[in-house]
Amino acid sequence: MLSIFTQYNALSFLLLQLTMAIIFIYHGWPKLSKPAGMAAGMGWSPLVVRVLGAVEILGGLGILLGAYSQLSALVLALIMLGAIYTKISKWHIPFFSQTNTGWEFDFILLAVSLFLLTNSG
Repeated sequence: MLSIFTQYNALSFLLLQLTMAIIFIYHGWPKLSKPAGMAAGMGWSPLVVRVLGAVEILGGLGILLGAYSQLSALVLALIMLGAIYTKISKWHIPFFSQTNTGWEFDFILLAVSLFLLTNSG
């Protein structure tokens, strides 16, 4: 019935890659450029925050450019697992939250990372 939309598979895959790349580059940049401020809010060292930011940016660029896209997707999936673990066990943030970002955002980024890992060329 809706099989007409399958002709857009490549376009939707490209849009998904672009979206993921933008999100990770956008969220990695403050960690790389202002690690001390981010570290204070996260309770981590500035060095760890800077490395995390660099990995997020490199992973986003890998997805965007198609260079090492599966490796990038794997690394980003691991980062999202770490983010979910930290939010649940360390910060006690629920899945949905009205006062801060719950881990639902991290969960969808994990799912998309796993999709890109298993569907990259």
